Amino acid sequence: MEQFTHDRAITRHTTPEQALTHIQQLYREQVGHLRDAMQRFVAGETPSSPIHAYYPKVRVHTHTVARADTTLAYGFVEGPGTYEATLTRPDLFAEYYAEQLRLLRASHDVDFEVGLSDKPIPIHFSFAENDHIEGSLTAERRMLMRDVFDLPDLEAMDDGIANGTWQPQPGGALPLSLFTAPRVDYSLHRLRHYTGTAPEWFQNFVLFTNYQFYIDEFIRLGHAEMARPDSEYCAFVEPGNVVTRRAGLPAEAVDELGSPPPRLPQMPGYHLVRADSSGITMVNIGVGPANAKTITDHIAVLRPHAWMMLGHCAGLRNSQQLGDYVLAHAYVREDHVLDEELPLWVP
Repeated sequence: MEQFTHDRAITRHTTPEQALTHIQQLYREQVGHLRDAMQRFVAGETPSSPIHAYYPKVRVHTHTVARADTTLAYGFVEGPGTYEATLTRPDLFAEYYAEQLRLLRASHDVDFEVGLSDKPIPIHFSFAENDHIEGSLTAERRMLMRDVFDLPDLEAMDDGIANGTWQPQPGGALPLSLFTAPRVDYSLHRLRHYTGTAPEWFQNFVLFTNYQFYIDEFIRLGHAEMARPDSEYCAFVEPGNVVTRRAGLPAEAVDELGSPPPRLPQMPGYHLVRADSSGITMVNIGVGPANAKTITDHIAVLRPHAWMMLGHCAGLRNSQQLGDYVLAHAYVREDHVLDEELPLWVP
């Protein structure tokens, strides 16, 4: 059995398209290697040595602080140095990766070095959608998985880069992404659990609410849009990956995989889908700031364009009327949910 190692040659690319194609190829090879090994393991084969596969990485070198377009808020690095990131799911993030690589090239005139990182892909993160392999294993075989495959390491999945607390190692590369590949994969899997929908359905504009009447109206709106042949939206997706296509559009193979869940998930998600992902996702986060932090931590890896919380104001000022939009700018810190993320002096 071929064993992949992370010391394979790094390849230099001069165009974003070449770099992304190589990233996609490496990821397919690594995940395919794990899936093949897992199928043999389920069939009863026990490998003589542990099975490893690794996330692809991309690296750039810059030698100047200058950049071509200073109006952008992303797609550049802050100064001279070596920057790199581990990447996952280049099928899901293809457009996002392509845009970021294109902007890096335009801003800094850099080449892209692509190869395998030293970060192993946990076996659970290699499963295809709707794969539930562990259920077919005995308890003994499930325990043996720990010796054969890499498993998710939650201690390595912190938000130090995004929070600005990450410290580089001497001589090490600086981060090129807010989230590492294992952290992204972890959140993609948690989104399925919390919302009952696949991450592929999430749109770039996200609404959060803790009131069911907003969800009821969004469901009504979603089905109304699907009844309009001229709607800008192409699908409406509900928990269980239940897909309703716009009138006049044929069903797709993925639609057959969805089914209503016997009970709603913890934070049900609904998606009014546009072909370019510029539609609207709405999530009922339920009650409590802990839920709000949890779901935003996981949706953040999808890099949405904007999100907003729709609440229900409990009181009015004399200057306000029913129906006015109220923009919240602080919340009571007595719940301590964000104490480890934000200084206590932040309102």
